[in-house]
Amino acid sequence: MTLPFDMGLGAALWMALAVLGAGFIRGYSGFGFSAIVIAASGVVMNPLNFVAVVVILETVMSLQAWRGAGPAVDWRRVWLLLAGAAVGLPLGLWALTGISEPAAKAVISGYILVMCAVLLAGWKLSAELRGKSNLLAGLVSGLANAPGMGGLPVAAFFAAQPMRASVFRATLIAYFPLLDLYSAPLYFWAGLVSWDTIWAALWTLPLTLLGNFLGGRHFFAADPKEFRRFAILLLAGLAALGLGRALI
Repeated sequence: MTLPFDMGLGAALWMALAVLGAGFIRGYSGFGFSAIVIAASGVVMNPLNFVAVVVILETVMSLQAWRGAGPAVDWRRVWLLLAGAAVGLPLGLWALTGISEPAAKAVISGYILVMCAVLLAGWKLSAELRGKSNLLAGLVSGLANAPGMGGLPVAAFFAAQPMRASVFRATLIAYFPLLDLYSAPLYFWAGLVSWDTIWAALWTLPLTLLGNFLGGRHFFAADPKEFRRFAILLLAGLAALGLGRALI
């Protein structure tokens, strides 16, 4: 049987474990699925191969979570974020697909390490940011969604503000599927979608849903905030490994 992206058995097993683990972490802490899968893929292959795959998987999980989120969505923020992302994503894809595979690995791993540092720093603002600041956050999110990780900067941006948890969660749930819907044709245009993408998404979807389900049951006694810290450190470790391989 031919595996997608010409993966060997070892690489396929590594990615299966990465997807299952990332699904568990997302279900437990609500954080990091795409970033963990992309960082893990950078250890064994060109991480751009899995960009469209994680977008498909994230869309399925976001649609699952949509139920009951509608009334709490801050739609003004969503549209401002999307307006910024509409500019940032094409620029990010143009830049990322125009460089070599080792350079792409290094850029993606470096970006993940920077975002991990931002999330661990835990900066807090005294008031919510409105208007143009959301456009700027959307622009950064669009640039970051070129490698399928547009959620990290928005999550960090929201986490720094005194937002109600229900609005935080619902607004992200509304934003991500719309961002993915906009991203899909651009990924196809950039050559990041193939039959291997569909095949990889199909065989990883059950692992994603299983991990998300198990994580959502909170089998561990750890506090979700502490578990999120563990997830960020794990993500940083994977990114550092990918960066090391790219530089070597």
